[in-house]
Amino acid sequence: MKLKLLLFISLALIPFFKAMAQDNASVNGFITDSQTGETLLMANIALMEINRGTSSNTSGYYTITNIPPGNYTLAASYIGFRRFEAEIELEAGKSLRFDIELIPEGVEMEAIYVESEAEREELRNIGTAQVDIELIKELPSVIQPDVFRSIQLLPGVKAASDFSSGLYIRGGSPDQTLILLDETTVYNPSHFFGFFSTFNPDAVKDVRLYKGGYPSEFGGRIGSVLTIFNKDGNRNETSGAVSLGLLSSRASIEGPYSKGSWMLAVRRSTLEPLLAVLRQSVDNVPDKFYFYDINGKLNFDATPNDRLSLAFYSGNDNVSFPFQEDGSILLKYGNQTVTAQWRRIFTEKLFGTFTATGSRYFNQPEFDIAGTPFERDNEIYDFSLKADLEYLPNEKHTFKAGIWAGNLNLSFRDRFDNMDTFNERIESQYLSAFFQNEWRPSNQWKFTGGIRLNSFSEGDYLRLEPRLSTEFRPIQKIRFQAAYGRYYQYLTLITNEAFSGFDLWLTSDEGISPAYGDQFVIGAKTVPFEGYGFDVEIYYRTMRDLFELDPFLNDAAGQEYSELFRVGKGYAYGLEAFFEKQVGRFNGFVGYTYGVTRRKFPGFNSPILDDPTQAKFYPPKYDRTHDVNVTASYRLSDRWSLSAVFNYATGQAYTEPLGRYQLSDIPWDNGDRDVFVVGNVNAARLPSYHRLDLSFSRQGTFFNLGEAEWQLQIINVYSRRNIWFYNYDFDENPIERQDVTLLPILPSISYTVNF
Repeated sequence: MKLKLLLFISLALIPFFKAMAQDNASVNGFITDSQTGETLLMANIALMEINRGTSSNTSGYYTITNIPPGNYTLAASYIGFRRFEAEIELEAGKSLRFDIELIPEGVEMEAIYVESEAEREELRNIGTAQVDIELIKELPSVIQPDVFRSIQLLPGVKAASDFSSGLYIRGGSPDQTLILLDETTVYNPSHFFGFFSTFNPDAVKDVRLYKGGYPSEFGGRIGSVLTIFNKDGNRNETSGAVSLGLLSSRASIEGPYSKGSWMLAVRRSTLEPLLAVLRQSVDNVPDKFYFYDINGKLNFDATPNDRLSLAFYSGNDNVSFPFQEDGSILLKYGNQTVTAQWRRIFTEKLFGTFTATGSRYFNQPEFDIAGTPFERDNEIYDFSLKADLEYLPNEKHTFKAGIWAGNLNLSFRDRFDNMDTFNERIESQYLSAFFQNEWRPSNQWKFTGGIRLNSFSEGDYLRLEPRLSTEFRPIQKIRFQAAYGRYYQYLTLITNEAFSGFDLWLTSDEGISPAYGDQFVIGAKTVPFEGYGFDVEIYYRTMRDLFELDPFLNDAAGQEYSELFRVGKGYAYGLEAFFEKQVGRFNGFVGYTYGVTRRKFPGFNSPILDDPTQAKFYPPKYDRTHDVNVTASYRLSDRWSLSAVFNYATGQAYTEPLGRYQLSDIPWDNGDRDVFVVGNVNAARLPSYHRLDLSFSRQGTFFNLGEAEWQLQIINVYSRRNIWFYNYDFDENPIERQDVTLLPILPSISYTVNF
């Protein structure tokens, strides 16, 4: 198996070493923010006279090769920055290094200006969406800005509830989304029982979501990919920010040094004083509650062609609360990651990135009921090495290739009354390689083909994943796209809807094959009017060999690992529409999703009561047929602005109890026994969900020491009491049903100072 993989890698790298003609010229460099020196990802660069262009990569580097010698106008654009133009001269057989600094639009005290959709459409590959960091901070959010909450506003992304930041993308569960922070896998990035994510918006510079049909450079999940990059740090001057809020407060600082830049951002909960007051009059208030995040990054510019960086993240949640007179729960969970990276410009045509990553996830809940303890310990240690090469021989081809090798160590232990009831430890080595070619035969056509090969030592699995996408542009303002991909996944997450600290990661092994699926996507990206965009995508995806813990298994003790699971399948399809306005004082977007997702596992909705192996498809809880999100921002003046978010969604699926009866005179029981009758799994629906949030912001100064902002938010303006779930009192006859509702109307205020 390893010999086959090495042969595949060798063949994939052959195109990188072909000799190219030296008569033409090239231009390359980094694109950065003129204020901070931060590299700008996916910025657009073009030579106007010959209509040749490209985009900067994830390191902010661009290159245009095979250019006839002569004088040209080099133009660059990026969302939120002024358009850049410069005259350059290219000589035969030479490469011009030309770094570009773009000026943020707010620096020039002119009329409000936002890049048109025509300039930002290059960011819109099929199934791809970029989330603007400033938008995350501006939109109203429950208690504080959050990356995942903002992503949930995009078409195809659903929210389970007001209390969940989980990403349910195109019919997939949260574990089907690969989450990368500075190219390091993060396994369960949530805080406050899953209320919001662990990503501090003050530390993040780029958020990009691949909802489906993503290219071969990514793998390991059958659904989607979310890439997040931390800030490099201000390369021009020392700056920082402090934000005070009701739930948590944040502080960040960044700056330059002689050989590069650095950044440090911290966030901690500030809810403890309020909890102390509530304990005096309210039952079941946590005895202890806090969380924190620490993000850091250090960059070293060794040479103009070599950049090294070291990034780290650490986050933790600690919660302790009583739930009965003689019961208590202690939750402790978190993530730590570290990324060391070397970026190298070998030639104007060859760019390389070499990365070492480390990731740890743990959750350690403890229960104590009447003096009897129950403990769980689930940990993941993931260490890996990655090498990626990008080669641009000419204007028609962009080759990418890479390898990713690592060691995954997963442990899971349950203890009841100080005795082990289940203890499993799995260590697996994984290795993957990919090759990808983007081919532009003309200005109208683009084809991206690739293949990815994965190996997973536990179970000795070797899987091949072909990928293909195409784009046709009949006119400048219309792009038709299509994509297909095969994807495999070796991990599964057993989720708990009450507390994310109970979530459990498990892996495939001998007898438990990895899950896999195919994705088909077609779409159209249009610019109906200058400054507007309208996109439509239709998708269909399959999910096979889905594995999860068997809920009908009474006792895991003594069972083989493979006997703990049940295996099922699923599918999802839908339509997404996205309309946005990105110019003027008033701008925003409307996203609509029509989506259907289904699962089938043995024993669920069985048509034959005595045969649990039979089953029918059922909608999971997060299946919502219709989903509408509207966001709008209006700048009232130079100081005041107003933002609004409206959400509507079909009610989520639930299993409805139908009745109850009692059995008497049971030989093995002295009393009567209740028997409950329920309908088919998730065959009923809760009422539809809708909510309106508003945010008012005022810009100012803080004693002339820095810029300041007051933000007043009103969550759930008309206090719609959306239903979370129903609670049934079976002691009453007939059974009484109570509505358990989500958030009421909530005001929130925060104050931020940038210095």
